Amino acid sequence: MGKGGQDYGKGENLSGQPTKCEDPFAAWAKDAKECEQKYGVSRDYGLSTEEVEKRRKIYGLNELDKHEGPSIWRLILDQFNDTLVRILLCAAVVSFVLALYDGEEGGEKEITAFVEPLVIFLILIVNAFVGVWQENNAEKALEALKEIQSEHAMVVRDGKKVANLPAKELVPGDIVELRVGDKVPADMRVLSLISSTFRVEQGSLTGESEAVSKTVKAVPEDSEIQGKKCMVFAGTTVVNGSCICLVTQTGMDTEIGKVHSQIHDASQNEEDTPLKKKLNEFGEILTAIIGVICALVWLINLKYFLTWEYVDGWPRNFKFSFEKCTYYFEIAVALAVAAIPEGLPAVITTCLALGTRKMAQKNALVRKLPSVETLGCTTVICSDKTGTLTTNQMSVANLVAIGRSAGSIRKFNVEGTTYSPFDGRIQGWPAGGMDANLQMIAKVAAVCNDSGVEQSGNHFVANGIPTEAALKVMVEKMGLPSVFDLGSSGSDDVLRCCQAWNNSERRIATLEFDRERKSMGVIVTSGSGSKSLLVKGAVENVLERSSFVQLLDGSTVKLDESMKSKILESLENMSKNALRCLGFAYKEDLPEAFATYNGDHDHPAHELLLNPSNYSSIESELIFVGLAGIRDPPRQEVRQAIGDCRAAGIRVIVITGDNRNTAEAICREIGVFGPNEDFSSRSLTGREFMDRPDQKKHLRQSGGLLFSRAEPRHKQDIVRLLREDGDVVAMTGDGVNDAPALKLADIGIAMGIAGTEVAKEASDMVLADDNFSTIVAAIAEGRSIYNNMKAFIRYMISSNIGEVVSIFLTAALGIPEGLIPVQLLWVNLVTDGPPATALGFNPPDKDIMKKSPRRSDDSLINAWILFRYLVIGLYVGIATVGIFIIWYTHDSFFGIELSKDGHTLVSYSQLANWGQCHTWEGFSVSPFTAGSQVFRFDANPCDYFQSGKIKAMTLSLSVLVAIEMFNSLNALSEDVSLLRMPPWVNPWLILAMSVSFGLHFLILYVPVLAQVFGIVPLSLNEWFLVLLVAFPVILIDEVLKFVGRCASRLWRSQEGKLKAE
Repeated sequence: MGKGGQDYGKGENLSGQPTKCEDPFAAWAKDAKECEQKYGVSRDYGLSTEEVEKRRKIYGLNELDKHEGPSIWRLILDQFNDTLVRILLCAAVVSFVLALYDGEEGGEKEITAFVEPLVIFLILIVNAFVGVWQENNAEKALEALKEIQSEHAMVVRDGKKVANLPAKELVPGDIVELRVGDKVPADMRVLSLISSTFRVEQGSLTGESEAVSKTVKAVPEDSEIQGKKCMVFAGTTVVNGSCICLVTQTGMDTEIGKVHSQIHDASQNEEDTPLKKKLNEFGEILTAIIGVICALVWLINLKYFLTWEYVDGWPRNFKFSFEKCTYYFEIAVALAVAAIPEGLPAVITTCLALGTRKMAQKNALVRKLPSVETLGCTTVICSDKTGTLTTNQMSVANLVAIGRSAGSIRKFNVEGTTYSPFDGRIQGWPAGGMDANLQMIAKVAAVCNDSGVEQSGNHFVANGIPTEAALKVMVEKMGLPSVFDLGSSGSDDVLRCCQAWNNSERRIATLEFDRERKSMGVIVTSGSGSKSLLVKGAVENVLERSSFVQLLDGSTVKLDESMKSKILESLENMSKNALRCLGFAYKEDLPEAFATYNGDHDHPAHELLLNPSNYSSIESELIFVGLAGIRDPPRQEVRQAIGDCRAAGIRVIVITGDNRNTAEAICREIGVFGPNEDFSSRSLTGREFMDRPDQKKHLRQSGGLLFSRAEPRHKQDIVRLLREDGDVVAMTGDGVNDAPALKLADIGIAMGIAGTEVAKEASDMVLADDNFSTIVAAIAEGRSIYNNMKAFIRYMISSNIGEVVSIFLTAALGIPEGLIPVQLLWVNLVTDGPPATALGFNPPDKDIMKKSPRRSDDSLINAWILFRYLVIGLYVGIATVGIFIIWYTHDSFFGIELSKDGHTLVSYSQLANWGQCHTWEGFSVSPFTAGSQVFRFDANPCDYFQSGKIKAMTLSLSVLVAIEMFNSLNALSEDVSLLRMPPWVNPWLILAMSVSFGLHFLILYVPVLAQVFGIVPLSLNEWFLVLLVAFPVILIDEVLKFVGRCASRLWRSQEGKLKAE
């Protein structure tokens, strides 16, 4: 090349050379030459090596940023940023210090003293580990995004082509050649087309359902991303043609780089799930309650460890007992342990994990456990169109052929929504076989076609342009005329009919598609040696170049205005339904130059084919044979699913990058809009919506909404506005452009088959079958799981209220401690765990999807439920403390003999003032038996209220366990009586109760475990007493449920009267 071109690429002080701080250059709005000048480059010479290095210092490498996530220590510390966890941590530290103190003071430094703090520490460690593991996966979406970037590019530098240059080395101004199959390495301006057409599949970035034709012509500066026809974007794929491009943006400045930044920003703004917020609020309330009760316990017992005398009206001679102070401090620790449902996190995790298994059976794969619960309160589903509501597989919906006479046409409806040749059939297909007209349509569709279909696992995928693949599937559904020998056509081939047509008509030349004539043609030779031209393209263009029309019997007649009007009328009707229509035609009288042409490059006819300007004249005087309407069809089950959403009070908003007409037609067909509804005010483009001053008001409209031509930032803004307005948003999507909104939504739902890895990694849930109706099933499951979670949360909290009341009464009455922290931990973690988990298997309500979604700020425990559980808790406290007192003060209770073990009875006054035992004259205690053990108190009778309380403690613990088992039956339903909902409706609960009782028997009757927990075996009589004291909890709750039902009926009756008035 000339010297000038070299200097042009090497110039050091080019006025047009961009710098990082300049305003973005709108290359799509500028002429190709102007772009070259701006970037200081020639398309023939490219950049010089020296210039590349200069620009790399300004722009850096062409790769996405690596965002450093929080350090492992930061993640670990974050797990303790929770009120319940902090209370537990304080309780563990204090109990550990007290255990050490008891040992240093000469106390029995046994394993029992350390079980409690060690168990609490273990809970916290496991909780932290799970939390860190979940959060450590958050950045995977960004890693997946990097994988879709191109690795190599063909670049012109220093006047030479450099093949396979690492894509990360590209800089703005580089000249790149793109070919079919290439992944675009950066955002680039198309400078010139090498082929007559150039198409790119960019649906994953823009949401468009078809490959997009690119051009060199500039477009308006304010064009949306889909309208930038002269730009190609990083991460998209070339499906047809080749071209020369100029790199304009690299790395984080590309469109995919912006998506990367949006995903990162969205991941920084993740909020807690509604349930987590409720539990955090509960933790804060619990902290205040524990603080108040601890203060009350200390004030009530202040007289035991701090005494004084009044001298001259003033307190003097203070005496402080550190030992007693420590004892009551231990009671305060026990109170904290009792108040906190330690097993709740484990039970919630187990229930959610079981929920994920149920959802997996329905093809909803949950990646993040809390998503299961959030699904239950979803109020809005923001759905992408392409690939979610539709199959993302182009298919022929209508086929129009010519009838017996010049004025008649035939219309066939083609079933099927996928690339499978076995998916559906053609309705009304002639029983006698294919007539000549249908045979010609099949021949053109099969041979004038560069795409294919192949089987991948259980589904079929397209190779090449989707619309062409759809035509080949149509040919398979049409079948073959009887004259074909199926044996020779490869009957095992997926496209056996297409293969048969291609075997009978050998293709020798291709007239490539171009934007001017909007058609593609192929010249074929038959077995007899005759040549013909087969053409397919835009119906209006093909019709304009047609002079004849082929009738049903194969004869041809002149194409008159009447026939042309009928064909165009059919075209208009199909276009109204957003079908993309292609016309078919052929020609047998080719120019004389093609008579002996066989594809040889030296033949004179080949010279005509090298110049695309000759194609229009070759494709003239055509014989028109028919047309087909193609679309990306809606999934068959979507309409019913959207109806279910409407019944469940869930709004569906469609957000797509596709064009408005196509999107509106699909929305009308699937029921987002009614068939005769005026939805002009509810269908906007993304840009129109962002320009509105009343965005939130628009989003609050009842019924469906549609946003077409939406860019990634539009999707994000819509999700953000909905969440700000209090909605719980589920966002579906499959493309790279959906990832930021998936990350920002309360529930991000990605497609498992058609979805990109970026979308899957940014999501909370993946649909294994890409089916919108699976979301509705998952929401129903989420609602059921949430109802069951409320049941076991209430059950566990009511049990903890009982434990708190028990310890408070113990302290208030001044009797010895009836339950120690390690026993409370055992009950909270192990004994309560199985029934609480089993409540997660409660059968769902039949009308669960007929109710409006619960509000995200819906109270977990309302005033009535709280009152009920305070009553239940009060009984639990009275029962556990009461049986403790009964053992010390009564020899029998309701006819049940208690004195067979030989223990000494004391008065209630003595029990309440046990701390003064050393002042009692003549106080003695007889030995008593418990199992095989004999307890003696000859050396120190007062020890009867310390080590001697082991039997009374065992009775208290057993009553607590039995009451909580019976209370789990109460939790089967919030309002329904056990007479109407008996225990066997949930057999898992009966099994869980058996397991919990079994575990309690284990620690009672295995000596080593009994020693650890400070308990002894019980006799049969004592078990009768335990069940007698525990059973009334069912009767009490039945009465409360009855009162609640009566009040609810009365309230509904009053509300009905008010409405009537």
